[in-house]
Amino acid sequence: MRVAIPASLAPISLALALAACSSNQAPRTPPAMVPTGDPVSCVQTSQIRSTQVQDDQTIDFTMRNGQIFRNTLPNRCPGLGFSRTFSYSPTASQLCSVDIITVIETGAGPRRGASCGLGQFVPVKRADEAK
Repeated sequence: MRVAIPASLAPISLALALAACSSNQAPRTPPAMVPTGDPVSCVQTSQIRSTQVQDDQTIDFTMRNGQIFRNTLPNRCPGLGFSRTFSYSPTASQLCSVDIITVIETGAGPRRGASCGLGQFVPVKRADEAK
């Protein structure tokens, strides 16, 4: 079905279409966290309950016991903050700082995006809980 738009409404239609594509949201800032211990190189994959991608360089790993490890990648990983989805192939049964994650881009179907190295896993607690 084709819809004809009168020429007088074309500029308004274009403006509305562009506005729908833009975002007024500021870049997301990861929640403030306070380290609770020394960084570790690896975490057991069987103990990971969930992950939360904060931005292109920060992933929080929540473990089954409730402990959170923040992994700040050494470099920005393009598309990670937008898609918030990644895959990994762990070393043995651990996910380690020497491992690579791959962004899973969604859209017309999942496809592989950038591959990026992980950093150290820092045990953290939310700043508002650390008081």
